[in-house]
Amino acid sequence: MNYALCIKKWSVFCKMFGIVIIFFKNEPINNFNNMDIKNPKLERALLILVYALTFLVVTYVAVSLFVQATDNGADAVDSAYNAEMRENYGNYLPELPDTLTFGGERVPREDFDVREALDAEIIKVMYWHSQMFIYLKRAHRYFPTLRRALAENNMPEDFLYLCVAESGMDHVVSPAKAVGFWQILESTGKEGGLEINAEVDERYNIEKSTKVACKYLRQGYEKFGSWTMSAAAYNCGQAGLQKLVDRQGVNSYYDLRNYAETGRYVFRILALKLVMQNPTKYGFVYKEKDLYPEIKTRTIEVDTSISNLYEFGKQVSVNYKMLKMLNPWLRDTKLTNRHGKTYKIQVLDQQMRSSTY
Repeated sequence: MNYALCIKKWSVFCKMFGIVIIFFKNEPINNFNNMDIKNPKLERALLILVYALTFLVVTYVAVSLFVQATDNGADAVDSAYNAEMRENYGNYLPELPDTLTFGGERVPREDFDVREALDAEIIKVMYWHSQMFIYLKRAHRYFPTLRRALAENNMPEDFLYLCVAESGMDHVVSPAKAVGFWQILESTGKEGGLEINAEVDERYNIEKSTKVACKYLRQGYEKFGSWTMSAAAYNCGQAGLQKLVDRQGVNSYYDLRNYAETGRYVFRILALKLVMQNPTKYGFVYKEKDLYPEIKTRTIEVDTSISNLYEFGKQVSVNYKMLKMLNPWLRDTKLTNRHGKTYKIQVLDQQMRSSTY
C-alpha cells in the first residue's frame, strides 16, 4: 500500500473541506440571509452544489484509499516497478569499474586510451535501449545452454558476451555469409566437423556451433597466448591479427593499432559483460517475469530420410512452424539421410507451447 500517496490525497481533501467550512463560517449552510442572493432558486442551487462537491471529494478519496489498500501480489510488484521507473529513470554517464578482466586477464583501464575506448562502448551499449532489452530477454533463455557448452569445452564464461556481440543470440547471416549465433563461415564450420548443405546447416545448431567456436577460440589462445587476443582474432581472423603483431612488434590487444572494427570489438564485449551482469546499475529496470523463459522440448532421434517435414510434424504432434523454429538447422522441407546418420530433432507439444509462460 502506498501510504504516502494516501496521505497526500487525504491532505488535499482536508484543505478543500476546510475552504468550505471557512467560507460558511459565519453563514449557516441552511441560511443565506446575509448573502446578497435574492433568488430562492439560485440559493437552493448553490446549496445543492456545495453538498454535491463535498460528496464527490469524500467519495474520490475513499475510493482511492480502497484501491491502494487492495494493491497487492502482482499488482504491487507492477506498482513498485512503475514508481521506480518514474523516480529513477534518466540519462547519466556510467561509472567505470575499478577493476575489470576478460577471461581472467586484467584490462589496463588506467591507460587513458583504454579507459576512453571502454567508456565509449559502455555508453553506446547502455543507451541502445531497445536492443539491450531484447538481449537481456534472450540471455535468460539461451545463456544456460551456452554456459553449459562453454563449460564442457573448458572455455572462459566471458565468451558468452562475444556471442552476444556477434549475433545478439539470433540466427542471423552476415554479408560475408557467416551464420548463426557464433557467425561461423562455411569453411570454418566444415573444418570443425559441421554438416553444411542445402538441407542441413549445423551452424544453426547452438550446441554444435558453440563447440566449433570454442575450437577456433582455443586455437587463437594457443597462437597468441591470451584470451583477449583470441577474441580479437575471432573478429579479424588469426592471419589478419598476426600481420598486425608482426608489423608492430607487440602482442597485446591494448597496445596494438588495430583495424577499426577490431579496435572496438573487445571493448564492446567488455561493455556487454558489464551491462548484462549488472543491468540495474546501468539503467535497465525490468521484472523477471518479462524475460524469455527456457523452452522445454523433447528429443526425437531419426536415422532415416524424411520426405516431407510437413507430414513429419503432424506425426509427432507439432506444426511445421514450431518444427523449424526449434530446429533451425533444418534448411529444407525434407531431410535426405543416405548414410543412416542419427539426427536429434527437438519437438514441443501444443500443451507445452501454451504453458511456457
